Amino acid sequence: MKSLLLTGIGELTTNDDELGEIAGAALVIEGDRVAWAGPADRVPAADSRVDLGGRAVLPGWVDSHTHLVFAGDRTAEFTARMAGFPYTAGGIAVTVAATRAASDAALAAGLRRHVAEAISQGTTCLETKTGYGLTVADELRSATLAATYVDEVTFLGAHVVPPGWDAGDYVEFVCGDMLAAVAPHVRWADVFCEAGAFDEDQSRAVLKAARDRGLGLRVHGNQLGPGPGVRLAVELDAASVDHCTHLTPSDVDALASSDTVATLLPACDLSTRSPLPDARALLDAGATVALASNCNPGSSYTSSMAFCVATAVLQMRMTVAEAVRAATWGGARALRRESGAGAVGVLRPGARADLHVLDAPSATHLAYRPGVPLTHAVWQRGVRVR
Repeated sequence: MKSLLLTGIGELTTNDDELGEIAGAALVIEGDRVAWAGPADRVPAADSRVDLGGRAVLPGWVDSHTHLVFAGDRTAEFTARMAGFPYTAGGIAVTVAATRAASDAALAAGLRRHVAEAISQGTTCLETKTGYGLTVADELRSATLAATYVDEVTFLGAHVVPPGWDAGDYVEFVCGDMLAAVAPHVRWADVFCEAGAFDEDQSRAVLKAARDRGLGLRVHGNQLGPGPGVRLAVELDAASVDHCTHLTPSDVDALASSDTVATLLPACDLSTRSPLPDARALLDAGATVALASNCNPGSSYTSSMAFCVATAVLQMRMTVAEAVRAATWGGARALRRESGAGAVGVLRPGARADLHVLDAPSATHLAYRPGVPLTHAVWQRGVRVR
């Protein structure tokens, strides 16, 4: 197996407690794994070498919350929202109708395009959800398409109650026939625990049914207002609760004393003109925080993790180091992929060789130069993809 030495690294962010952040660094890739990382004056021999010219290197972004299997467009909804109409859960039905009407080829083409867009900006590990089909056949095809192109797939049959359904009957359907069909093709299940979607009892029923099928749990919670999402996620030991826009002190304490990651989606809050989450309170309390794009056609149509990082630093009082860690290691932790062989979100021996090279000497430039495209090169699983 041939090895590649990357030298001339101005600043290397490893997210490893022992290696830390290394100035004047080098890194060796063998196959799809990191083989060595450390100071440039201690480099081992390698078969080939690339000089990065003093650029910063960090783990590839780990985007742990997206909705990429969809068709259609919701620019009219966005325009109305910018004119003062509030965001509600009901707009999802527009995307559901378009997605059901789309061919498999059209859905696959859209998914490939969005994945390629994300990779070009340094995202090397992606989660995406079903949830725009809401029939057995459409949820199943969303899951199988997603599994072809992304690292992690989440079942979100409990996105909204489709028109014409009684909420109780639909929850029973999700927990029964739909879950049975989709579960073999996904690793996670999620529920939109929010006013206008599913209440606490309905959400608990969906999550428990998914857990009984062996799926890991995620929760959309506390987006549109205070609610039971965080409490329910912690109660059921969900890997993450996502949005966390409206948190009470007890929510913060619950997250800080649990293994549930608080995944913040700042691009969504900006797009819906909602308050930004109190990242500082979560971090100061000791909670684990992730940043993700929530890329979807309705409330957050961006795949730019760099935009999320800059927003977190400039408007949410996170330091650059905290925001970069949340968008890499935090996302990996939300997907339970931050440790062991082939870990993502970290750069240490044995981790997956997912690297994001910035056209800048340090990660600080992600917030110092907001909006400027800084991705110079991307390695994914040891292969240069940009």
